[in-house]
Amino acid sequence: MATITVIQPSIMTETVKRHVAAYCRVSSSSEDQLDSYQAQLIYYSHKFEDSKTEELVDLYADEGITGTREDKRDEFQRLMKDCRRGKIDRIYTKSISRFARNTKDCLKNLRELKALGITVIFEKENIDTANMTDEIMITILGSLAQEESTSISKNVRWSNDKRMREGTFLLSTPPYGYRYMGRELVPHETDAEIVKCIFEMYLSGKGTYKIAEELNSRKVKTGQGAAKWQNSSVEYILKNPIYTGDLVLKKSYHTESLPHTKRINYGEFPKYCVENHHSPLVTKRMFERVQNLLQERNTRLAPLQRSVYTKSLFCEKCGTLYRRKSRGDAEVWVCRLHDRNSRACPSKGIDSRILDAVFIRVHNKLLIHYRFILLPIQQMLQELKCKKYGGNVRIMDIHKEIAKLREQNHVIARLRTKGFMDEGKYQEQTKELNSKVRKLQAELKKLTRSDDEDDVLEQLDMLVDYFEKREHMMVSFEPETFDSMVDKITANQNELTFHLLGGIELKEKI
Repeated sequence: MATITVIQPSIMTETVKRHVAAYCRVSSSSEDQLDSYQAQLIYYSHKFEDSKTEELVDLYADEGITGTREDKRDEFQRLMKDCRRGKIDRIYTKSISRFARNTKDCLKNLRELKALGITVIFEKENIDTANMTDEIMITILGSLAQEESTSISKNVRWSNDKRMREGTFLLSTPPYGYRYMGRELVPHETDAEIVKCIFEMYLSGKGTYKIAEELNSRKVKTGQGAAKWQNSSVEYILKNPIYTGDLVLKKSYHTESLPHTKRINYGEFPKYCVENHHSPLVTKRMFERVQNLLQERNTRLAPLQRSVYTKSLFCEKCGTLYRRKSRGDAEVWVCRLHDRNSRACPSKGIDSRILDAVFIRVHNKLLIHYRFILLPIQQMLQELKCKKYGGNVRIMDIHKEIAKLREQNHVIARLRTKGFMDEGKYQEQTKELNSKVRKLQAELKKLTRSDDEDDVLEQLDMLVDYFEKREHMMVSFEPETFDSMVDKITANQNELTFHLLGGIELKEKI
């Protein structure tokens, strides 16, 4: 009888560890919540130390902010970005309510992660999104978490309204010029004098910009610890009736539906005015005069309220933003540094009509020549990307597998059309093939993702697509088109440089 000897492998295959991330969040900045925040960090830091199958890539932790607004969570956004880059295979989080309190955002993010092949573990609910049947449970629990957040918000709103009606409501932060002594607002000697000075300067004819500049030149400290005074902070003080000794509450409110947004109360809810609540800093007569003057100036400057150049026009000499000024009937843009001190920067003002005309010229030149400017750049970037990943055998194999699966889809579609396959079998096989394609596409996305190149190519695609669909020249300035094409403009005495999407820079003489 033959003897069989088992020869053990001399080279042991190394287990590839799954890359995991941990996300934790606390919903307020209170001390007890910060303890919870620290506890979560410590817990996840030690959880994977001795794991043989999982390796912690990074910890993502949002502190002291709302969970109802996804855009307020910087660390969560970083987590999603790293997932898209292929750095993470699995996410651990304490509970659904820590992950999101908005069902819509919760499901949107989970479906994106699932498409990328990334699973999420909710430890409190013992849910793993790798199991397909869990999505219904996530919807239910996500709704409960959203309802819990909404209920808490309603209770807080009711409590605040009750204290406002009773006159016991305390502002979270005392206004500039006041301090709290116990529960009473009292004038702060130094800051109160600054408030009085602001009202007097405005009535003497100085605008909010000039007042802010004077306060900065005198090195007066702001109330919120900002580096310097802005015209908006001066205007806020001038419009605030609290300096007359009256306390007006519920001037703004938060919406009940998620995500909560703050809105000015124009009469949707009752306001509460507590007269003679504290010591005034200005008389009611002076306050009324200031309001009348503000309204008069705002009416005169109303046509200048909005412009696409407000945050996009920069001085090439000093890098400072331009600001808008009215010179007679003309609207002129000037370098802020030059406007404060003409010797500090030699740049001169530019009429807004010139800015409009130059953009129209740039737009129409691109419309005529985009095939010779944009298309070669687009093709070059695509070729560079192909060369970068062309040597990766796995990428080529994935492309072949996807092509093969799609061909199989076409074959079974023809078989069904000719009556050789029933509908049930067709649906079953189609579902299986599409599932395989999605998994391969997710793997391909991880292997080929290059954020900078992808972003530039996507922006160039948008520009090319726009010009391919554009049928006529631009005759008059189109603000929407400017917004969609231009990132910023740098200006000097003789020319403007337009920085377009995709990193394209075009110079045009003024």
